[in-house]
Amino acid sequence: MARHALFLIVLCIPVGAATCDNLASLKLARTTITAAKVVASGEFRPPGSALDAEALARYQTLPAFCRVQGVIQASGDSKIEFELWLPTEKWNGRFLGVGNGGWAGFINYGGLFGALRQGYATASTDTGHTGASAEFAVGHPEKLIDFAYRGVHEMALQSKSIVAAFFGRPSQYSYWNGCSAGGGQGVMEAWRYPNDFDGILAGSSGNPLTMDAEYWWMWVAQAVHSTPDSFIPPEKYSIIHAAALEACDAADGLRDGLIQDPTLCRFDPAILLCRDSGGRDCLTQAQVEAARRLYSPARDSRTGKLIYPGLQPGSELGWGSLAGETPPSYATEIFRHLVFKDPKWDFRSIPFDSLIAVPTGIPASFSPMNPDLKAFFQRRGKLLLYHGWNDTVNAPGSSVAYYRSVLKTVGNEAMTQDSIRLFMAPGMGHCRGGEGPNTFDGMTPLRAWVERGEAPTSIIASHSTAGKSDRTRPLCPYPELATYKGSGSIDDASNFVCRVP
Repeated sequence: MARHALFLIVLCIPVGAATCDNLASLKLARTTITAAKVVASGEFRPPGSALDAEALARYQTLPAFCRVQGVIQASGDSKIEFELWLPTEKWNGRFLGVGNGGWAGFINYGGLFGALRQGYATASTDTGHTGASAEFAVGHPEKLIDFAYRGVHEMALQSKSIVAAFFGRPSQYSYWNGCSAGGGQGVMEAWRYPNDFDGILAGSSGNPLTMDAEYWWMWVAQAVHSTPDSFIPPEKYSIIHAAALEACDAADGLRDGLIQDPTLCRFDPAILLCRDSGGRDCLTQAQVEAARRLYSPARDSRTGKLIYPGLQPGSELGWGSLAGETPPSYATEIFRHLVFKDPKWDFRSIPFDSLIAVPTGIPASFSPMNPDLKAFFQRRGKLLLYHGWNDTVNAPGSSVAYYRSVLKTVGNEAMTQDSIRLFMAPGMGHCRGGEGPNTFDGMTPLRAWVERGEAPTSIIASHSTAGKSDRTRPLCPYPELATYKGSGSIDDASNFVCRVP
């Protein structure tokens, strides 16, 4: 693989490695390095954050590194800030970009922390603005482009140039690691800039400019607020969850408190319908209809067209993040600031079918979910996707649909099998957490795939309670499921094998 073909070093790199201080004088296209200095071991503190004792202790474990801060002006209205952390010792020879969440607008110091401790040269960008709101894009179309895709791309180009200058050689491999909007950033890179990264780890892929998801968030909000009686109080989530587990847990042949693949089960919340006027342990008819709608995909009622898949049985304990008293702010931002240009816009003001007919002004190319990854695959890039079945922010069916669309679009079965894998995590919420095994290392199998051609056949995940691991389980490449061998502890991953049901 021609891994170094895209190191567009538009500066005069001195023979041998540069010192950290000297990096401030590098001449980079469209870029100004505002600071470059060595941070001694244990001395870094994330700016503007008050750390508790535990977090402070963690940051004190950081080794010494060269901290580079810079600004990229990709257009006349761009101000893309980024940070690059360079190990001063024991560099593993690789570059790793780390993603954002939501509307970005921040440097991901937690991601930089983890990557540096593993020996990576690592970078993060605010994508061209500060703050977790879409307000930055009002009247600034170039800033919206920076957020949609250009900020990450420019960060990757400039960071790899600086890496080459500092170490006297380019990184041997380049990787991406992100979840939620960060997963969408990775998928966007694979499609739009296939030469930026050799391997991409992308979880719960999406971003606020994926309009189908935006519509779905409004679909959910309108479902639970269609009438005063439709709202499902949070104290009822647990009874719906218990009923869903009772109906679906054993569908995979093992009753273990997890729904391995919710699509194999049919659960109707009408089983909880109150026999009288209502109570804490049952659902009114209006609440049953609202719950049914949460499980159902959003559709255009006029045409039947699928807009976005729904939630899955097992996700109920997380419904509060999406179906609470008001929609989450990330769900309304795009409509308030970019579509209707009214910061007081209310989701109740327009019926769903009318909402999806309103021109958004958001180009379809701003969504990261384009399935045409031929160019990325042809250069032997690897895309490792993962998604929790209990996700209530980005519906898990969206990753399944995207994976299938890539297979269909690329068409070459041998190429796709060698280039993309999807791992669905039973019981896991949005990017992490939940009742199922949800802690796992995706970077090690990704590196083995990229560097040695060893495609991942399973990834071992663990669940912990009070900081102690109490269950391990293999995550399997879709459509395979973790199948119990028939003997041994159901909390031990070694007693399961990945098989197609």
